[in-house]
Amino acid sequence: MATYEEDNVDNDLNDPGAAPYGNFINYYTFNPPENRLSLLPNTLFQDLGYRDIHQTMLMLDVGCNSGDLSVALYKHFVLTPEKDESSKPRAAHVLGFDLDESLIQRAQETNPLPENISFIPLDIAKDPSSQDPLQDYLKRHGCAHFHLCFCFAVTMWIHLNHGDVALLKFLSRLASLSQHIVLEAQPWKCYRSAARRLRKLGRSDFEHFKSLKINGDVADHARKHLETQCSMELIQSFGSTTWDRKLLLFKRK
Repeated sequence: MATYEEDNVDNDLNDPGAAPYGNFINYYTFNPPENRLSLLPNTLFQDLGYRDIHQTMLMLDVGCNSGDLSVALYKHFVLTPEKDESSKPRAAHVLGFDLDESLIQRAQETNPLPENISFIPLDIAKDPSSQDPLQDYLKRHGCAHFHLCFCFAVTMWIHLNHGDVALLKFLSRLASLSQHIVLEAQPWKCYRSAARRLRKLGRSDFEHFKSLKINGDVADHARKHLETQCSMELIQSFGSTTWDRKLLLFKRK
């Protein structure tokens, strides 16, 4: 589903105002997968206690865009960790979803590993039955939860477009689906920048921006909600990306 006006696509592709849901058509050209992967150890599964390579691991990439990072995550964690000579690649699958159907179509068409990586269109913030395809995916693989959920730079777009309650519901949904979550929440300065650039393009402001009660250190608000309402605990910070955004690792208690 397109969420920006095609007439403006070529004017400023890197501008948040050009894609008010964050669904940039060239996202990974200005924020390549390596910006996140460089902070994440490729032995993360083992570090989290998943040492049996015969155990099938499930990863979820929330807001996967065109799928470049989903594929890179699979290669990073499954194909590149150090192994002894007798070991084989870990059994693993990645499911990526995004609300933009055109981006998902591109991800599907360019997917180099369709047996292990899947992409589906899904608007988790708007559709009340949005968890159904995720639960169906888990059932097909005989798992109750995704072992590792990645939520990179998605929270702000849900927050700006749907409000405080929707943001907290979104975090709760991810927690209910996951054993571990790697969360990258945009800082408040990104909210102001996104709103300013939207106005610069002559569009209406984000509906909820001026009424948001959750502001300031958004990552800390997310942490408090996950820990107090979702039975998750923060177990590690991997530092900050080149865009000064923290990567936080949460674990189901």
